Amino acid sequence: MARRNKLEKFAELRTFPHVYENFDMKEPQLFRQGQPVEMRGRWHAHFGDSHPITLELACGRGEYTVGLARMFPDRNFIGVDIKGARIWKGARIALQEGLTNAAFLRTRIELIDRFFAPGEVAEIWITFPDPFLRKSKANRRLTSARFLERYHRILAAGGVVHLKTDEPLLYAFTLEVLADNPHFALEYHDDDIYARPLPTPELELKTYYEHMHLAAGKTIKYVRMRRKD
Repeated sequence: MARRNKLEKFAELRTFPHVYENFDMKEPQLFRQGQPVEMRGRWHAHFGDSHPITLELACGRGEYTVGLARMFPDRNFIGVDIKGARIWKGARIALQEGLTNAAFLRTRIELIDRFFAPGEVAEIWITFPDPFLRKSKANRRLTSARFLERYHRILAAGGVVHLKTDEPLLYAFTLEVLADNPHFALEYHDDDIYARPLPTPELELKTYYEHMHLAAGKTIKYVRMRRKD
């Protein structure tokens, strides 16, 4: 039953006008409603305006993408994840609520610079990503140097990257990477954001996993970095 449900979600996802999918990870080809499309440098055409674009990487169910779209109707948001069954939930909510400033991209994040042109993105949120705790997988962490290089390619001048996590290792790792990173400068960090007034209202949004972490007594950490120009 669960397998059939997942297949049904995949099928429905392919009918959504605000969902783009990259089926062959070796090719930078996107499909929308079954048709091949070229979106690199053309995302503003999807939204029909020139408002700033924010990405939520490893968006899962898209809680931040949807929440930010509700909070900032004068900005555009794209949730990015490889898991179609997870994206389906956020995409369906955005469609039902008429959130025309929310879209979704199904692909691997290591390919992100194939689908966005230089300067096309204003901001990136990374919300509770897999921390890849084994040292041998450190380069798969979404704040590793190899990923920051990709973000630098697509972010506009002064673009910002936010990390929200419950994992102390990922938090410490990110600060270490930023200490001598050529592309980004550390702007703000906090190892327990709810212990004091929040520095930005977007942090009030909580994902499914954050609710679980808080219920388990974990503290939530936040890092903000800015693109060096």
